[in-house]
Amino acid sequence: QVQLVESGGGLVQAGGSLRLSCAASGSIFTPRAMGWYRQAPGKQRDLVASILRGGSTNYANSVKGRFTISADSAKNTVYLQMNSLKPEDTAVYYCKAVISTTDYWGQGTQVTVSS
Repeated sequence: QVQLVESGGGLVQAGGSLRLSCAASGSIFTPRAMGWYRQAPGKQRDLVASILRGGSTNYANSVKGRFTISADSAKNTVYLQMNSLKPEDTAVYYCKAVISTTDYWGQGTQVTVSS
């Protein structure tokens, strides 16, 4: 059974930084892709950043230049370094892993940015 365990969320002031981690376990296959999504209250869940197994990355326009996604394939772990945080970054952040043809989601971690 595949599990994604997220960590690193919390409360930070505007302009601060946080680093999220997500470790995938329970599968013999390496994820084809991993990514971070976020969902603010009353809004849909949107892509923040993703990284393919080959290393290609993709970012939402709103976080380009501020967030960096990286991965440690040996550990099946993906990271999201978030700098220059803004109040509008406040949301629950979810990790997603694509293994074979199945999407797996983490439980979510709250990120709150105070002004």
